[in-house]
Amino acid sequence: MKEKVISMHNITKSYYIGEPNELQILHGIDLDIYAGDFISIVGQSGSGKSTLMNIIGLLDRPTTGEYTLGELNINDAKDSELSKIRNKKIGFVFQSFNLIPRSNALSNVELPMLYAKMPKKERTQRAMELLKIVEMDERADHRPNELSGGQKQRVAIARAMANDPDIILADEPTGALDSKTGRTVMDLFHKLNKEEKKTIILITHNYELAEETSRILTMKDGLLEEV
Repeated sequence: MKEKVISMHNITKSYYIGEPNELQILHGIDLDIYAGDFISIVGQSGSGKSTLMNIIGLLDRPTTGEYTLGELNINDAKDSELSKIRNKKIGFVFQSFNLIPRSNALSNVELPMLYAKMPKKERTQRAMELLKIVEMDERADHRPNELSGGQKQRVAIARAMANDPDIILADEPTGALDSKTGRTVMDLFHKLNKEEKKTIILITHNYELAEETSRILTMKDGLLEEV
């Protein structure tokens, strides 16, 4: 039986709590994700999918509900612990790439390993290996402004893999790319899922992309349904 990597039960998220304009975004989310899953969460802007992604990725905490990541109960963890867990367990890929402009591709990929205090020699060696996987090793010394959108996203995917996380969270990863480049990026996610056995959570509003994943969940008005 596959190992459960994420378990969420009755997760809610509200802002301005106790004020007249209190706003509830998530209305009781139940979600189980297993090792090696490739799932998509589909929803329009304002559906709550980004809020859910931030909670899954430990960038935010739920207002109520239980969240277990692997063996760890997130509700009990301190903020300082969460940043360490996030750096080790979860790799992020964003629509806007979020690369450091003044650093070359190699240094960008090394960054999460720097935070994890990995020695310089190992860091550089692993970063080069990851750039090779995404076919960007020949561009290792190029800065982001010298790369195309698709190349930047491949560097961002290599960076997401830096600390060998169990989970990759991809938020609209092809949103800023043309369809051909987007295809290359999706092929890369399939490769990471099959060959590297990564659990991938794709957040998207694009149903065509979602249909490539093994499970599709739709987000509407702060509620999650399996398709």
